[in-house]
Amino acid sequence: MADALVLIDANNFYASCEQVFDPALLGRPLVVLSNNDGCVVSRSSEARRLGIGMGRPYFQIADQLARHGVVVRSSNYALYGDMSQRLMSSLEAWLTELEVYSIDEAFGRLPRPRDGDLSAWARELRVTIRRNLGLPIAIRTIRTAGWRPHRWRRSGEWVHG
Repeated sequence: MADALVLIDANNFYASCEQVFDPALLGRPLVVLSNNDGCVVSRSSEARRLGIGMGRPYFQIADQLARHGVVVRSSNYALYGDMSQRLMSSLEAWLTELEVYSIDEAFGRLPRPRDGDLSAWARELRVTIRRNLGLPIAIRTIRTAGWRPHRWRRSGEWVHG
């Protein structure tokens, strides 16, 4: 049976990293701003539900954020780089091949289970990463003919676990 190919993505990565190091932020609407606090580059799920748009200039929405009690953080790229390295190192133990795609995404290859169902594997990986790093992740299977990430299409199906 052919190997399984997956895309692993950390959810709301910058906001999630901020929540790991300040647990008081869990469950609260949170946005992270770009360099020089120019615009929104990451949002917690709670901030997304408030309709706060990605890439919105901070000066245009500062009043809206204050009205809704949204926590605003400046980017901390040293933190995000460290958490990314920890995430990718953790993923290496779960995959036979790992190709880091971005600070919060990686493609991976693993032997497909006999029944072809990756749900148990995905569930265990999600629980382990959350427990060890505090980060929520999503896992998507990839259908493609080749291993090279630049040839991969972002089609596939989410693996719920």
